[in-house]
Amino acid sequence: MTIKKGGQIPYSEHLTSLPEEGSEMRTLSVKDLFAGKKVVLFDLPGAFTTGCSNKNLPEYGLYYNSFKDKSIDAIYCTAVNDPFVMHAWSQNYDIMDKVEVISNGDCSFHEKIGLTQVMPGLGVRSLRYSMYVDDVKVINIEEPGPSSYRISGPNHMLKDIEELGV
Repeated sequence: MTIKKGGQIPYSEHLTSLPEEGSEMRTLSVKDLFAGKKVVLFDLPGAFTTGCSNKNLPEYGLYYNSFKDKSIDAIYCTAVNDPFVMHAWSQNYDIMDKVEVISNGDCSFHEKIGLTQVMPGLGVRSLRYSMYVDDVKVINIEEPGPSSYRISGPNHMLKDIEELGV
């Protein structure tokens, strides 16, 4: 079942990341990441892929202050990659103090919210999407495939948040 507007994030799940210095993998509770917070979550098919590297991640970093002006507590980027790959990828951009990259290496979180796709040569990956989570107030899901990027970017998300009166 695909998560929808008004749905709940599965708080029982766990994700992983590396601290900025990148040495020890840490487990993150989804509940701790989202409960009681206003969060923008965006997801991509994979780190180091063309669209994700050239558009998604750097654009969210550029719009960081605009999200903060809307009282957004955090911006998270997830992908079905291990935390070491996600960390190495994020180091290529000036975003580490703006966007927290989080791994869902086993795809469990994305399977639970129903936002997966099978990509040739890559296996099961997440769909590209963005959501505003204070419960799920906004969700923008792209068409399956590696390059669809029409509604999950920061401009679209900021417009959606403004329409909510945030």
